[in-house]
Amino acid sequence: MQIPEEDLDAVKKRLARAQGQLGGIIRMVEEGRECTDVLTQLAAAQAAISRAAFTLIASGISHCGSDEAGIADKAKLEKAFLSLS
Repeated sequence: MQIPEEDLDAVKKRLARAQGQLGGIIRMVEEGRECTDVLTQLAAAQAAISRAAFTLIASGISHCGSDEAGIADKAKLEKAFLSLS
């Protein structure tokens, strides 16, 4: 992956945050916490993962959306963006 280190750091931080949130959500479910509290935390974790994915795609768009010859592949880009929805 040819993505600037600062962007990769941001992605890793967001994913680490989501990982921590998921651990907390599992504990909440095991403890029988209120559904609304669990759902709020699930939404936060999902948002962190989505932001990481968007950062990754936005930063690596030239690499992630190109074929072996470096030519932009519109279908590949569309597929990458649609995978985030």
